[in-house]
Amino acid sequence: MSRTVRLFLVATVITTALVVAFAAGVAMTYLLMHDRASAASQEHDLGVFWEAWDLVERVFYGDLPDNQRLEWGVIRGALGTLDDPHTSFLEPEPRQREKEALSGRFGGIGAYVTQAEDGRIVLEPMPDLPAERAGVRKGDTLLQVDDLEIGSGMSTEDVIARVRGEIGTVVRLKLLHEGETEPVTVEITREEIPSPTVEWRMLDEPAGTGYIRLTLFSDRTDKELRQALDELKDQGMTQLVLDLRGNGGGLRDSAVDVAGEFLSGGPVLLQVEKGGKEQTFEAGNGGKFKDGKLVVLVDGGTASASEIVAGALQDRGRAVLVGEQTYGKGSVQQVFDLSDGSSVHITYAEWLTPNRRQITGVGLTPDFEAGITDDDRSNGRDPQLDRAIEWLKGN
Repeated sequence: MSRTVRLFLVATVITTALVVAFAAGVAMTYLLMHDRASAASQEHDLGVFWEAWDLVERVFYGDLPDNQRLEWGVIRGALGTLDDPHTSFLEPEPRQREKEALSGRFGGIGAYVTQAEDGRIVLEPMPDLPAERAGVRKGDTLLQVDDLEIGSGMSTEDVIARVRGEIGTVVRLKLLHEGETEPVTVEITREEIPSPTVEWRMLDEPAGTGYIRLTLFSDRTDKELRQALDELKDQGMTQLVLDLRGNGGGLRDSAVDVAGEFLSGGPVLLQVEKGGKEQTFEAGNGGKFKDGKLVVLVDGGTASASEIVAGALQDRGRAVLVGEQTYGKGSVQQVFDLSDGSSVHITYAEWLTPNRRQITGVGLTPDFEAGITDDDRSNGRDPQLDRAIEWLKGN
């Protein structure tokens, strides 16, 4: 690749990053005109870069990246100069997985993919989904996906990326059933596979206590939550434990909807953008559980959209928080998809609780602190949940 071509490549990447980073608030036309006007000076500006890269090409002991990986590396490096861990770049495959998680559904076969201790990739079909209907059995060893043989060095993430795909397309799997010696090949048409984000059940005590755990805030979370609340109320629920531990966040609008299930209108969060512009997001009036006693479990993994919900319920006097200090991520990222399927996530605003408490770098302090150890988990104990139940009994 000639120096001129490489220069054009890097200049294009940096121009793209600049356009994306300022797209939310800076006139696009000005940026484009400015970049054209400064193109002539790019070679001088990037002189040290090419000095360093020329040395890499001359002396590096190993394979050099192709143009695409070099391009991605330049974007990551440019974003890294912003000193913001949440302004980031995602390659196409991780971006696709992120989209699927936030949508709450994906195209797949309906099987869990795990790695055995000996390195084998093992499948377990989900009931009544395409994999089970095609003859996949629990414990099957996956030998091949389409024309790709599954090697011992492949991760479950690599395999999942191959098995998933567009709804309606066909994937061919070569399997070895447990206890058999001859492999079999099955063809499976991918379907829309739901990815639940809400779990619920009634607790044994005190009477009338429901338990709901949210694992993520996706497009489908509020719908699932409403179903959970309806079913628990049908079983006699009068008070609730809402578990947000380990929930790293998700979609802002989903968090506002979820908080709204426990509030009668009013503010859920304040969003402060560059230049001091503020926007208030409020709950609707149709919440399904606006009156009964409510405890929210939180810990160091409770972050972002989870902190929106927990902070709103705490500020509004609707719930008490039990557990540990939350993560402290109140910054807001806007996601821009790039032409090759990759994306940049750019911080453009900050969230505050209804009482204007800052979340970023601080987190939320629980009303009642309670820890949990690895020994507790391995022995099936949950002192944080126990503390929540103790509060419900006492109030």
